Amino acid sequence: MFKHNRPSCKPVVKTMKIKRQKRHGFQDSSSSSDVAFLLIIYFIVIAGFNVNKGFLLNLPAKDSTRLILRDDLLRFEMDEGGEIVHEGETLNIKQAESLIKGAQRDNPNIAVIITIDRQAHWQNVVSFVELAQDLQVDSFSFSMKKDSQ
Repeated sequence: MFKHNRPSCKPVVKTMKIKRQKRHGFQDSSSSSDVAFLLIIYFIVIAGFNVNKGFLLNLPAKDSTRLILRDDLLRFEMDEGGEIVHEGETLNIKQAESLIKGAQRDNPNIAVIITIDRQAHWQNVVSFVELAQDLQVDSFSFSMKKDSQ
């Protein structure tokens, strides 16, 4: 038999690579931040949130004066732990509520005053202001405790 030294006859197929252009996202960050900003604005407008949440306080007119007698004052203090103190006695919010209700019953012109420690947690202050609003206290005042007090 006769032997060849040639490789087997297979057809040669050449593949051709097609260059494709890659799609790039946003080339620079300014256009992507512009689109992000517009999307944020869009969702804010669509959400229709109500910005009128919060306290509605009836403030007196600028030139009005109101005389309050000492007997008409109901003084509270809030310490740095958020505890409500009245005449040296520590109260919880329910006890303060019943005290204010009783004072309103005895004297409709009662003025509630609270002096707040600078370190008091804001939520405790908000709870007390809400209490005064719920009880429809006509005259309500609060101030921050001075460091020397």
